[in-house]
Amino acid sequence: MSGHNKGEHMASVPNRPVRSQSSSGDIAVELAARRTGMSFQRTRMSADRTLMSVIRTSLSLIGFGFTIYEVFEKLLEAQVLRSNMAPRRFGEALVFLGIAMLVVGIGYHVAFMIELRRKRQQLKSDGFIYAESGFPVSLTLMVALALLTVGVFAAISIRYRAGPFG
Repeated sequence: MSGHNKGEHMASVPNRPVRSQSSSGDIAVELAARRTGMSFQRTRMSADRTLMSVIRTSLSLIGFGFTIYEVFEKLLEAQVLRSNMAPRRFGEALVFLGIAMLVVGIGYHVAFMIELRRKRQQLKSDGFIYAESGFPVSLTLMVALALLTVGVFAAISIRYRAGPFG
């Protein structure tokens, strides 16, 4: 009860069902607990949307970089160009930038979700929220990890001219 006066009473979630006949204080605490519980779900979904924007940007960088590399590689094979080093390096740079952005985005997302789960569990154990609804593993995180794998294969393909895309 840090930050509160000794005589001050902190309300917690009622341990009995709250009905319309319950006291106004119990009803207010019940509604506040439910709103707080739902705010954790909204925050979780917001973190997923943020990761989705990182995925979109990374996918664009990786895809555009790989495409630039492949187009200039085909022009070199067709002997339209004598050297493709500058476009190849630019394509590589975009792919590596996309991978780096994805790694940082995944790291941020995982750290944020661990902290959010910790805070949710603390409020549940303190009796301030019910935390009855699930807090599943993020599907967006799984997609980000899959894209990271594809990006790494694309980078290997460009760098070593080998791999599934080479």
